[in-house]
Amino acid sequence: MPFPQNNGSPWGEFPFGDLLGIKHVEYSSGHSIVSLNTLKKHLNPMGTVHGAVTFSLADTGMALALYTSLSQDESLATLEIKITYLNPAKTGILNCSTKVLHKGHRFAMLESEIIQDEQLIAKASGIYAMYLAKPR
Repeated sequence: MPFPQNNGSPWGEFPFGDLLGIKHVEYSSGHSIVSLNTLKKHLNPMGTVHGAVTFSLADTGMALALYTSLSQDESLATLEIKITYLNPAKTGILNCSTKVLHKGHRFAMLESEIIQDEQLIAKASGIYAMYLAKPR
């Protein structure tokens, strides 16, 4: 499937990802690596990276890994993500590696690991729906 390129994103503009600073490092059918240089603006009042930032990184990684395996007329939607936070993240680079565990006709299951400085920060699993996209 040919993908439009815009700032490393195969799906074109991604305003929310730009707001957070998410970068698409690598992607291929069923796999992705996305990263984020966490800054002071990403921290919670306790001085660690806010959980929603880590969650957004996992959601983006999952969507990218699945999107790269779709046909031209398909789209996707997040149905559910479960995330387990194992260690606090601090400012610096967060990397999220994602793989598609199973892809059926209508649903897919994915898994992500978020790592910082070789330490596992969080693990996430997600279920996504795949459907025929309406012409724009």
